[in-house]
Amino acid sequence: MTFDLQDLSGTFTTFDIVVSLSLSFVLSTVIGWVYRRTHKNVSYSQSYVQTLVMCGMIITLIMLVVGSNIARAFALVGALSVIRFRNAIKETRDVGFIFLVMAIGMTTGTRFYLLAIAATVAICLVLLIMHRFNWFKLDVQRQVVKVQIPPEPEYNDRVGDVLIEFCSEFELVSTESIRAGALNELYYTAQLKKGKKSPDLIAALSEVNSGQRVTVLTGYDQTDI
Repeated sequence: MTFDLQDLSGTFTTFDIVVSLSLSFVLSTVIGWVYRRTHKNVSYSQSYVQTLVMCGMIITLIMLVVGSNIARAFALVGALSVIRFRNAIKETRDVGFIFLVMAIGMTTGTRFYLLAIAATVAICLVLLIMHRFNWFKLDVQRQVVKVQIPPEPEYNDRVGDVLIEFCSEFELVSTESIRAGALNELYYTAQLKKGKKSPDLIAALSEVNSGQRVTVLTGYDQTDI
């Protein structure tokens, strides 16, 4: 009895499997390297990058199995519909990399090898250029100010006066009652005036909020929290 994948599938050969999975592995590895090279925040995950490579190869395998068979495609949709993904994505760009390896897996799995290589090179080159020249960076750095105050109304005015002194603009985002109503916690987005420093703002707020907690988070758009 001979074992022939061509007889089992009718759509791909052993050579197709080897080439498709090997190319998917190489291209997904390149994408993983680009992700690591361009990552800026503190939440880098080796597991995530390894998952990117694995995802590319799995999608390739799925596309090989499905081929042009409509029945298999619907069966696959039904099988995958029971899967639930509950991990939170910390960065929007992480979703982009997931879609990228999925696209590469689909192109290699359908044996569009040249398209897969060209797309990987072009997109990774764009990512490296954007990283190198820091495209679309917002030069204005904003802060999140969290300050706890007693519930008396005059403390709101005191905090407002301090923010007017230190910030060129600010906006109250939310107010929350904490410690069974003993304190109010105010959240502001703010932009410090030129020459003003976060420690000075913290010190000034601490003087008017009866020594309660003050937190200033700088550059929250680029920081994982």
